[in-house]
Amino acid sequence: MLSFENVFDSIENVCSRTESAAEEALKSAAKVVSQARAMKKAAQTGNITAIKRTKEKLKDSLKELEDKITAVQDWPYSDEEEQELFKHHYLDELKLATKEKGIELYKSDEALFCPPSIIRILPSEGAVLVNRKKISTVRPSYLAEVLLKSQNKSSGFNSNRFIESLYSVYSDIAKSELKELTDGARVLPLARIYKLMTALPGANRDYDKSDFARDLYLLDSDGPRQTRQGKTITLSASTGARRRSSDLFSYIGPNGKAVEYYGIKFN
Repeated sequence: MLSFENVFDSIENVCSRTESAAEEALKSAAKVVSQARAMKKAAQTGNITAIKRTKEKLKDSLKELEDKITAVQDWPYSDEEEQELFKHHYLDELKLATKEKGIELYKSDEALFCPPSIIRILPSEGAVLVNRKKISTVRPSYLAEVLLKSQNKSSGFNSNRFIESLYSVYSDIAKSELKELTDGARVLPLARIYKLMTALPGANRDYDKSDFARDLYLLDSDGPRQTRQGKTITLSASTGARRRSSDLFSYIGPNGKAVEYYGIKFN
């Protein structure tokens, strides 16, 4: 593994220096535009003295602009170093930036959680996914601001539609398998529900287990508890029995506490 201290400067620092250098270049470019306008005006009126004077000033401004552009550093990482940075160090930068904004970032095996957002780092692309949307603007302080705004607005999650979708899949299974079972045995593993809901090719890439767990959590927290037909939902946790990890759906809520879901039942 490459050494962060010896090879990498942080993305935040590189972006900050580049921003400052670009700002200086903008100031020099404004001088060039100003002198060019002055020369145009002198030419329009035939002021020969002004034409000569502004030509020299324009040359000086162009030289200053060239120096400022030269001062703007190239992107300092090779492709290998960039992937190393995103794999092993970017998370620490992002955590620091979100902490400065007063928001917490939680890590699980499959994703990062900044409720209600789910974040995934894409090292090979130098980008991140936020709620399945690819974002290439990865400067940590900027992304932290995006996550903060996301916390302060509606997630767009349609809980009524979600519970109806769950019941539709559940009832299809229940019709063929649960007719003779007692009420207490009508709990179906959520893994079966999720599998059917993402049966189309590529669907589980667009809506993975972490997304499903988040939607379960939002439904469990805020409701509704009943379908349009009056069927009441019950979500069961993993406690009390050993469950395969592949059958569990985990989410970390705003308080940093992990919640796991295993089964579902409609009464």
